Amino acid sequence: MHSEEEFYDAVTGFDSDNSSGDFSDLNHKVSDMTLTDNKSNMSEDHNEHAQENGIKKHRTSLPAPMFSRSDFSIWSILKKCIGLELSKITMPIAFNEPMSFLQRITEYMEHIYLINKACSLSDPVARMQTVAAFAVSAVASQWERTGKPFNPLLGETYELTREDLGFRFISEQVSHHPPVSAFYSEGLNKDFVFHGSIYPKLKFWGKSVEAEPRGTITLEFLKYNEAFTWTNPTCCVHNVIIGKLWIEQYGTVEIVNHSTGDKCVLNFKPCGLFGKELHRVEGYIQDKSKKKLFMIYGKWTECLWCVDPATYETYKKSDKKYGEQKRTKQVTSVLWKRRTVRCTKEEKNDDVVKSENDEADDMPEIQETVHVIPGSKLLWRIPMRPPNSSQMYNFTSFAVTLNELDKEMETVLAPTDCRWRPDIRGMENGDMDLASKEKERLEEKQRAARRERAKTQEEWRTRWFSQGTNPYTGTSDWLYSGGYFDRDFSDCPDIY
Repeated sequence: MHSEEEFYDAVTGFDSDNSSGDFSDLNHKVSDMTLTDNKSNMSEDHNEHAQENGIKKHRTSLPAPMFSRSDFSIWSILKKCIGLELSKITMPIAFNEPMSFLQRITEYMEHIYLINKACSLSDPVARMQTVAAFAVSAVASQWERTGKPFNPLLGETYELTREDLGFRFISEQVSHHPPVSAFYSEGLNKDFVFHGSIYPKLKFWGKSVEAEPRGTITLEFLKYNEAFTWTNPTCCVHNVIIGKLWIEQYGTVEIVNHSTGDKCVLNFKPCGLFGKELHRVEGYIQDKSKKKLFMIYGKWTECLWCVDPATYETYKKSDKKYGEQKRTKQVTSVLWKRRTVRCTKEEKNDDVVKSENDEADDMPEIQETVHVIPGSKLLWRIPMRPPNSSQMYNFTSFAVTLNELDKEMETVLAPTDCRWRPDIRGMENGDMDLASKEKERLEEKQRAARRERAKTQEEWRTRWFSQGTNPYTGTSDWLYSGGYFDRDFSDCPDIY
């Protein structure tokens, strides 16, 4: 039987193949690279007091570009982890992105305009449509984001106040085993409250890593005395061993309006045999008597539309006839291609027997964009990413701003805020040696603190959240205790 410390705290570092050395050569390569328009961006980004029309300007790029992960092998670690939960496995920093999971959660707020829009709508069904769009938009930032965020340390926090967007946000890592992250956000106009606790289960299945969502997300509109709850879909990253990484989301998301009894059911579809369903979302809104009011369709990587059920069914029937004819041709073409590829392999590899498990899961070709049904209403469309996003871990414009730290922030941030984490800061700055060493130091400090608490039988005390029951679902949840923005941080732990 493994002890808690042995089981949960694997040794950090570059213990995979081709990962034993330091990063000095890599750091040199990174320093020679430049982001698109990086110099001009950074001169603007580091002007802490830059204002535009009275609104603070935020940075538009990272200090250093990301490095190539092609020189690092993850197989020597993951081959021992098939079927295990990956939150219990320490991964090399080479596969991280310079962001804490608490900051990744904050990306729910990227499309806050949808919440603001819903607050202004008098029709509860229209509000449900907009909440559905917000729930889909919350996972859109994961598109092409194949880097793993840093695991938060116990007691770590993250806050974000955006006066220009009308909200403030606070999160805390309330449990380490199992890892649980709690968050709370409110409108600066006191018109909404958005909160939840997240504890995803990560598992490795040989060629893919699956993140199963756990925990309830709650959105409350105070003006209408309404509360909506839902959970996120499952996220899967394919080809973690060999081939090009690609992401899909799948599963059913149910959004419940606990005031009216209305429900929105969204089906995030797996890619399917020919990739036709890749990224697709389909669903409906029904009232408390289960009568369908609207159909919803789109892609979580592109857009979301709604239309009345009658129009939707008419379109689907006509589209089905065309689809059957097209599918027959497609099956014949694919079978011919597979036969050709198989024959070619046999000719070239007569003496080589290769397992199917050694081959990458080919990413399905991206199908045509969403076909808009006449009479549909657009609920949400994904914004363009920065032109240099591929050099910045595929961050969105919003994500790029989340770890910025200026002089004004330094005077008000809690000492536990993850902007202070030296490992994340080192990686963001392109110093991988520093990032790796600091990550090891922080994790060892956390282990030492836990051993000390065990000696004195001291229980860990959360600062800003307390464990309780979600008032709408009756399930276990972590609820905001209040007081963070009073900024009395005198009893915050020293975790960095």
